[in-house]
Amino acid sequence: MLFNSYEFIFLFLPITLLVYLGIGKYGSRRVALVWLIAASLFFYGWWNPAYLGLILGSMFFNYSIGLVLTNRDAGVHKKTILIVGIVANLSLLAYYKYANFFVDNINLLLAVDWNLGNIILPLAISFFTFQQITYLVDAYRGETKEYNFLHYALFVTFFPQLIAGPIVHHREMMPQFAKNIFDNLNYKYIAVGLSIFFMGLFKKVVIADSLSPYSIEIFSAATAGVVLSFFEAWKGVLAYTFQLYFDFSGYSDMAIGLAFLFGISLPLNFNSPYKASSIIDFWQRWHITLSRFLRDYLYIPLGGGRRGQVRRYTNLMITMLLGGLWHGAGWTFVIWGVLHGLYLVINHGWHAILRLAGVDSRRSTRIGCAAARGLTFIAVVIAWVFFRAENLDSA
Repeated sequence: MLFNSYEFIFLFLPITLLVYLGIGKYGSRRVALVWLIAASLFFYGWWNPAYLGLILGSMFFNYSIGLVLTNRDAGVHKKTILIVGIVANLSLLAYYKYANFFVDNINLLLAVDWNLGNIILPLAISFFTFQQITYLVDAYRGETKEYNFLHYALFVTFFPQLIAGPIVHHREMMPQFAKNIFDNLNYKYIAVGLSIFFMGLFKKVVIADSLSPYSIEIFSAATAGVVLSFFEAWKGVLAYTFQLYFDFSGYSDMAIGLAFLFGISLPLNFNSPYKASSIIDFWQRWHITLSRFLRDYLYIPLGGGRRGQVRRYTNLMITMLLGGLWHGAGWTFVIWGVLHGLYLVINHGWHAILRLAGVDSRRSTRIGCAAARGLTFIAVVIAWVFFRAENLDSA
């Protein structure tokens, strides 16, 4: 069920919201949470009810692991428990998302014909897996604890951000679920929520969906082996560049607006990324919650920039390579991640050179700023070619 579908806008959303507000009128917060969890599970199961067991099993497993990690008196090796939890989550994700990709490459390398059959990727598995990994890590670090299962279940299943993010942290959502969420519910919250939702809907339906045919036409031609002219290629990739932004940011805006209707605040996920003046700046503006996850739970644990420049650049490359694979199982996504890793390495290297030369990189002329934005935009567009292409040949 998509946010822009008639079933969602005219049936699911009004029924869910009206019942939720009706429950809140009588001050039963616990019943309201149960209703919202049930509605979120219905929303998830609309695509394929068979996968309800998967998200429920994942939720119960991670909640149980979290209880052990937050129990100070537990007579177990908590680091081992954490590793077991993370490996179990990543194994589930690897099977559904990457098993066929790895088997196909093994078949190609070894000239064998292994076949795992048609593995259907469960909806939103990347998002709810990553969110629960953050919970386990934070629980291990002692930065958060959660004993209320209803709060945790809503953290995992909350339908506005379940399908396409934003990727939320346990510590920023649980305090909102723990307090009386109806305290935030007033006409202002609902008005703001509806405004943000319809702005996102406009970006998705009017702008992104209008650009989609142009990008599909050109990329399909490339996949079919058609030799594109200079202007045809640029028309296709620019159409996709803006289609992707308005589609994804529109969906994030709709998620933020929907959450406001229920008295919940979600983090911003996009901040005019195509105005970025560097690749570093771009990743502070594009899919902000994913950038935050990769930084806090991958780049920094690898050592970040604390162990010298070579180690820093290696960590950047590893982080972006895995970030590319997170988006999809294919060599095109790997190359997209590697390109952004190289971009970041060059960007950080350039800053290092400027510091050695005694130049303040924060001071620039208007022409310099415009040139930086133009160069950054072109670099991002070139990487989008690999992100969108069906295979390396068409890219």
